[in-house]
Amino acid sequence: MQSQQSRVLVQLRDLILKGEFGPGERLAEIPIAERLEASRTPVRLAFATLEQEGLVQSSPSGGYVMRAFTRKEIDDAIAVRGVLEGMAARLVAENGLTRAMSEELAECIRLGDEALAAPVLTIDGYADYVEMNNRFHELLVKFADNAALSRAIELNNRLPFAAASATLPMHSSTGDGRQWLLITHNQHRSILHAMDRREGTRAQALAIEHVEIARMNLRHAYEKAQESAGLMPAIRLLSGR
Repeated sequence: MQSQQSRVLVQLRDLILKGEFGPGERLAEIPIAERLEASRTPVRLAFATLEQEGLVQSSPSGGYVMRAFTRKEIDDAIAVRGVLEGMAARLVAENGLTRAMSEELAECIRLGDEALAAPVLTIDGYADYVEMNNRFHELLVKFADNAALSRAIELNNRLPFAAASATLPMHSSTGDGRQWLLITHNQHRSILHAMDRREGTRAQALAIEHVEIARMNLRHAYEKAQESAGLMPAIRLLSGR
């Protein structure tokens, strides 16, 4: 049952972050259990966990409903990720990268360069970049070797659009998408360079600055919600300021 419970939690969280449910929508156990091919118990337990994470809320009439998020909540979550990843970058720099660690991060840089090599961003190139981006940010946290920091980032990233690659779809179909990805990737390069040189303060500042493009993407997505809906369906969860 534990493995099914974990699977249901991951699948249900993924559906929420993909915008499968609208704000205020009632989340009925039976249809969701059928959709996930699971029994009602792990679905019920998953809802309880998701309520603690702030993704759903209990209904006065019983059960759970999908909650809405303000732009400020998500903007704040992205800013918090910047602070946490900044701390991670500083710890990595101060503790020192081993040769193996540096090579793993350098491989991410190489893969990103390869993904963006074509003069026009392709679907495959975009997908490869997203995979690389996730890997770079995961390694950054892993190499910081701080369990409390890792848990804090994991929890924060469960909010819509807070994770490292959550707003990247805004670049997948825009004419200047490749140019923006080149800018973000050069920031990866600068962060790695600072960590290699054990420049903790600089690495921290660069990592904090790195999230500003994600915040810009979120503002752009909200201002052009209809256009963005196809790229980022969860934009429908945002309401008000």
